[in-house]
Amino acid sequence: MGDIGQFLPMILIFVVAYFFMIRPQMKRQKDEKKFAQALKKGDKIVTKSGLHGKIVDLNDKDFSCIIETMAGRLKFDRSAISMEMSAKLNAAPKEN
Repeated sequence: MGDIGQFLPMILIFVVAYFFMIRPQMKRQKDEKKFAQALKKGDKIVTKSGLHGKIVDLNDKDFSCIIETMAGRLKFDRSAISMEMSAKLNAAPKEN
């Protein structure tokens, strides 16, 4: 029992770190991947750098998309699209 007692604090630290840090990060990555796969033409999005636009075309070969902005069309990797900011944009009340 004495040998296990010495390692018990380290085991508890690992368990706490797993449930409060590692597991939520894995869930977030899974949700972001699902979000990127669910994107479709016409979706209004915001990139992680803050660029607002609308998806015009999706390319499954290199996992990119073409976004139409006020400045023109830009090609972005789907992982550059912010899940949280896009959700807030689409949940905001529409102005007349």
